[in-house]
Parts: sequence; structure tokens; C-alpha cells
Amino acid sequence: MKSIRIFTPATVANLSCGFDVLGCCLDTVGDEMLISLTSEPGIRITKIEGADLPMETDKNVAGVAVQALLLDYKRDLGVTIEIYKKIKAGSGIGSSAASSAGAVWAVNHLLGNPYTPQELVKFAMEGEKLASGNAHADNVAPALLGGFTLVRSYNPLDVIKLHSPKDLVMTVIHPQIEVKTSDSRSVIKHNVSLQQAIHQWGNVGGLVAGLFTEDYNLIGRSLEDVIIEPLRSILIPEFKNVKNAAIEKGALGCGISGSGPSIFALSKGLKIATDVAEAIRVVYAKTGLEFDIHISQINSNGVKIIEETQ
Repeated sequence: MKSIRIFTPATVANLSCGFDVLGCCLDTVGDEMLISLTSEPGIRITKIEGADLPMETDKNVAGVAVQALLLDYKRDLGVTIEIYKKIKAGSGIGSSAASSAGAVWAVNHLLGNPYTPQELVKFAMEGEKLASGNAHADNVAPALLGGFTLVRSYNPLDVIKLHSPKDLVMTVIHPQIEVKTSDSRSVIKHNVSLQQAIHQWGNVGGLVAGLFTEDYNLIGRSLEDVIIEPLRSILIPEFKNVKNAAIEKGALGCGISGSGPSIFALSKGLKIATDVAEAIRVVYAKTGLEFDIHISQINSNGVKIIEETQ
């Protein structure tokens, strides 16, 4: 029996201007998974710690993602999955994506890597579809490819890994309230004005250009969302005060992480990111809500091997 234990990272999706198309991978926050190939055909989830999640293969995002991979691989294999959750469900930092991406990455590795990381994205998206009703790739893509990623197209699927400036550091605050992705998506308008669209795609282009040229001021100017954030921010207590505090302490930009309730702030350098963390801690300490704060550099590799056995 071949087994692999992996670290499967948390991610920040949307990055303000890039709803459903932009995301980045965190380095210090994530789950662990133990995936094994066995002689008994079928996919079995044998252990879940840290969260109350379904053990049934067809109801668990990791199981569904691996099913999609093996259906394409066209071989009847045995796979067992153990999940050790450290990313809380509904946190807005890619809890379901970590399980989906980690599972397909590990199985692919154990099979000798027949698929590229880009090809794995479509399988992991099936897990996201189960979790939220929408097969989006803005979390699973950076988890699989590492760094910053852009989904240029969903049909056909075209995922691009972007440049990750080394000085970028992410600060994330996670209020201990749950905002389900499906609920958060329900507040979004399906039609936007041409003026809003022009503003938004200008920011997307600016952010991509800023990453490749390592123009931190341009990155900061581009971290602006005129379409989604005004609607979703009302679901997150103290959002505006957190954003103002982060910017005052020098963050390049601040916005909603994924569907929320987590809020991210992107900074140049660990010192500013740490100052930002303290400032937003002060804001949230007054709310009476429990919260976690994470400070993380950008993970340029994605899923990482902890241990492998033959």
C-alpha cells in the first residue's frame, strides 16, 4: 500500500477585483491529509478529525473530486482518505478547496503524476461544485499550482500561474461566524453596469501587471472591488473599520477573502503585515466575537508532501 501525507493549503480567492478568477495560496495555514492506494477497489473516507463532515464518498468534497479523477483515469483503483481539518468550514479561506485539491493532488502523485497541476483543477472543481453549487476554480487553482493564479476562461478551462513577488505577505482575520458560500453568492447581482465592468477589469489587468512587474503601488491601487464587495461586506461585522485600520497601517489593500467572513490585507513586508494584524485585532476585540488572525507569506508551491511511504 502506497501512502502520502500532505499539507494542503488555505487560499484567498477573488483578491477584491477578480471574482471567481483570481486567487493566491497561503503558506502557514492549511489541513493535513493522508491518502493511500489500496488493493481493494473503491474510494473510502476512513477518518475525519477537526470538523463534522460527511464520511460518505459522494457527499464529501474530497471523495467527489477523486471520483472525477478516477473516472477520467479509467482504472478501478482503491483509495482511502484521512482528513485532518484545521481550516474551519465557511471561513472564506478555502476549506472545501483544500480537501478537494489535496485529495486529487495526492492520488495523482501516487499514480506517478499522469496529470499536470492545471489538469487536476477540473477534478478538484467537482468538489467545489458539491460544496457551493458552483464549480469555481479560484481556490483550488492556487492550492494546486501555488502562488497567484488566474482563471482566464472556464469554458474551455484555462488556468494561468502568475508571478508572486517575494515581499508580499497576507494578513487574514477570520471572525468565528459562518457565512456559507451559497448564501454569500445569493446576494450578488447577476447584472452589472458597463461602467462598473470597465472599472473592474481595469483593476484585474492592473493587478496582474503589478504582480509581474513587482510594482507594489500598482498592486495596491488595483485591489479594489466595485461590484461584489459593496454587497457582501454587509454580511461581515466591522468590515469597513477593519479595512480602514489595515490601510492606515500601510496595507497595500484589503478586502473580503472568498465569500467571507474572513478579511484579507495584503502588505509589502512582514513588519507591515504584523502591524496590520495588531490593528485589526484591536478593532475586533471590541465586538465580543471570537476570531483568528493569520499572517502568511505567499506559498509558491501549493500542496506539500509531509511524508511518503511505499
